[in-house]
Amino acid sequence: HSKMATVPLGFNIDTPRWDQSTFVGRLKHFLNITDPRTVLVPEEELDRAKALVEGCRVGLVPPGSSQEQLLYAKKLYDSAFHPDSGEKMNLIGRMSFQVPGGMAITGCMLQFYRTVPAVVFWQWVNQSFNAIVNYTNRNAASPISLRQIGVAYVTATGAALATAVGLNLYTKRAPPLLARWVPFAAVAAANCVNIPMMRQQEIINGITVTDGDNNELGCSRRAAVKGIAQVVVSRITMAAPGMIILPIIMEQLEKFAFMQRIQVLHGPLQVLLCGGFLLFMVPAACALFPQRCSLALADLEVELRDSIVAKHGDKVPYVYFNKGL
Repeated sequence: HSKMATVPLGFNIDTPRWDQSTFVGRLKHFLNITDPRTVLVPEEELDRAKALVEGCRVGLVPPGSSQEQLLYAKKLYDSAFHPDSGEKMNLIGRMSFQVPGGMAITGCMLQFYRTVPAVVFWQWVNQSFNAIVNYTNRNAASPISLRQIGVAYVTATGAALATAVGLNLYTKRAPPLLARWVPFAAVAAANCVNIPMMRQQEIINGITVTDGDNNELGCSRRAAVKGIAQVVVSRITMAAPGMIILPIIMEQLEKFAFMQRIQVLHGPLQVLLCGGFLLFMVPAACALFPQRCSLALADLEVELRDSIVAKHGDKVPYVYFNKGL
């Protein structure tokens, strides 16, 4: 049993390193935890990072631990463990896998958009990936049954396919660029269905809201709706630049003779370019809204508002909750 040192004074491992009330601060935070390099870190090192973080929380760390080591352990911990339950998340569902996973699937959706079977296959792959990500990052406080997950998955896939196949038939006579934008329309439509369906428990029962000092005040459905709406906007924003700008780039590139000679490389090229967009867009989209979402007292359900005013008078102008990812 080795001696444990105490944590440096005034250092709290759970305090964000960057100001989370500003977009730039949140961007730095998410650049840190969505760093795709953390996908390659071996399991033992992740477990060591978790032990270090948990030790740090109770005030004990191995002697000679530098603040840098502690912060790196926290980065690994945030990238691989669920924030509510502390369980290790499956690799595919981690935010750090969003870039490699997303670039492969998005590149293929953008490349194989011409035939209906290819559209059906890649939209299905994308929705399966989304379902795993949403399930992995769910709010642990509102559990969702396997049946509900199944229904959410089927409806989201249905929405994506209906949009993609429907628009594909519709764009036969349209300018070619419009056909290349169909995958984005399908992804956006599916997100509008998938995320609310996956998190329906929160919409039905409400999510816990707290005051500024984290004291629970009750459950609000309106808070859930606001949080989930922000997540939908974030997810669509994440996909938008790559899926809107890339087709324009490819449309121009494919006019060149050398590009027509190397048709076989178009797929890999799109995948790489998607990766470039996602490297920046995943953290930027996650950073759009503060993770700790707020709602004015006036916007809450009447019953909840009355009970808060009865208990606290006008001391609680805003309630706070975690919006999830």
